[in-house]
Amino acid sequence: MLESLNKVLILAPHPDDAEFGLGGTIARLKEMGKEVHVAVFSNCEKSTPAGFEIGAIEKEMYASFDYLGIDKEHQHILDFEVREFPSKRQEILEALIVLRKEIQPDLVFLPSSSDVHQDHKTINEEGIRAFKHANLLGYEMPWNNFGFTSFMYVRLDKKHLDTKIGALNCYETQKHRSYSNVDFVMSLAKIRGIQIQKEYAESFQLIRFIQM
Repeated sequence: MLESLNKVLILAPHPDDAEFGLGGTIARLKEMGKEVHVAVFSNCEKSTPAGFEIGAIEKEMYASFDYLGIDKEHQHILDFEVREFPSKRQEILEALIVLRKEIQPDLVFLPSSSDVHQDHKTINEEGIRAFKHANLLGYEMPWNNFGFTSFMYVRLDKKHLDTKIGALNCYETQKHRSYSNVDFVMSLAKIRGIQIQKEYAESFQLIRFIQM
């Protein structure tokens, strides 16, 4: 599937969502020479942990994108307030339509339909509306997912997983989170790999696939 697609757009409600959800797949897509765009919908200033300056999360995001090799012209940063996405649903849909027209992606990654976080859920629902004629995959965030179903897998090599971990390590502000550790990232990749008889993998909800 990935071989036949050239333009990929990742919809990330917040900084680090793309890295957690599919950092290894991003590494593999870049290795394959694909055009990878990432749209982040909030800089999460309101979520800045104690002890960090306002703007620290955004700086970490740019450092992570540099680490992943995301070209600057393919970084699309919006300014919606964290945890308030449901009240901005129409504006978010309109922003998504602008991205659709500008990028015309072959494949769109977005939070899965089982993600219960209010911002993630809004991006999922409005993303499906905006990109209903594109290939759509929902990425996995186990701490937010109730009943995640894996029907699509991307096989990863250790180097892809190392790149994912390196990108996540850019986020010093998130190191306190229970899921923000190497053991968790490695364990999940191993579980998904075992499910397809490979060493490592990332899994996705298959929302829509269009055979051209």
